[in-house]
Amino acid sequence: MRSEGSERMGDAGSGKGGACAEESVGGGTDVRSSSGPAAEAADHLVVMVHGILGSPADWKFAAEQFVTELPDKVIVHCSDRNMNKLTLDGVDVMGERLAEEVTGVIKKSPNLQKISFVAHSIGGLVARYAIGRLYNPPRRKTQEDTLCDVRDDSQSGTICGLEAMNFITVATPHLGSRGNKQVINQKVVPFLFGLTAIEKVASCVIHWIFRRTGKHLFLTDSDEGKPPLLQRMVENCDDLHFMSALQAFKRRVAYSNVGYDHIVGWRTSSIRRNSELPKWEDPLSERYPHIVHEEYTAGSRNDKCTSDSLTDSDCDVLEEKLVTGLTRLSWERVDVSFHNISIQRFAAHSVIQVKDPFTHSEGTDVIQHMMDHFLT
Repeated sequence: MRSEGSERMGDAGSGKGGACAEESVGGGTDVRSSSGPAAEAADHLVVMVHGILGSPADWKFAAEQFVTELPDKVIVHCSDRNMNKLTLDGVDVMGERLAEEVTGVIKKSPNLQKISFVAHSIGGLVARYAIGRLYNPPRRKTQEDTLCDVRDDSQSGTICGLEAMNFITVATPHLGSRGNKQVINQKVVPFLFGLTAIEKVASCVIHWIFRRTGKHLFLTDSDEGKPPLLQRMVENCDDLHFMSALQAFKRRVAYSNVGYDHIVGWRTSSIRRNSELPKWEDPLSERYPHIVHEEYTAGSRNDKCTSDSLTDSDCDVLEEKLVTGLTRLSWERVDVSFHNISIQRFAAHSVIQVKDPFTHSEGTDVIQHMMDHFLT
């Protein structure tokens, strides 16, 4: 039976630019070129993951743009395994579902050679969990291997047997949501007013609203006495190779709203300490009027939490562990502003994704930037 999200995308399946949508054999919606030869040539699976209380329709615009621009390169799969209220079940449960869904899609598509993820909001955390489950470590070459074609020969390992290319998050709370002013933004009243007392109360009651997912976001979970899940996800944990999987990707990119995002703050989505947030003034180019800052940071060899050097304006000790762990790898950071020049700025969390092509149209240059820099 088709899901509501699949139907909404399927109804527009023959839409813009020769892209067509169809229900995937593994659940969700596949968007690919409507032309035969181009569709057959595509060997790169792009998995798009929606945010909390979302559906595959949230990525409809971006999926069609990707297939239109890269018709002979990519097949886009918009996940539906964690739709709507299922997003409240916890990052780990959602991650297991997504891993199962992606495995099913890959098994039914023998021509696939590469894989990328594009994830919005908490979908970025779900994708990080899922790749930890899907990671295949590199095989040691044996004499037998030299006599046959070994698909899994990457020195960095693969994701379900596919070469890992782009891991892109869009307004994802990588550091959680609990810290003081974690969901505060410039020039606007923040989600929790930036007050420590209110945020402490929120961390105690958030599970009443967002259930297990809320506990994971506010770092209050302690399953079987273990550290919070987000802390465990900056290491290889048991049989889940979270960091090895993330390292396998050729690119790791974090798109972040610098302001007006009432759901996910700039610091957590860009994986920075407060003192590392850059100054910005004008857009970098006419082609991308809402991109105000870009930077590439190489991975740090320092894997120790520098909690003794933190100030009151920086993040707390637990967040510092998350920053330190994630920045052992290289990241491209793209900072986005829907400030004074935008009439849609108060919906920045959805505009950056172009959840709706009409009401969130000002975010289209962010999707264009994503495609212009996408490794195929």
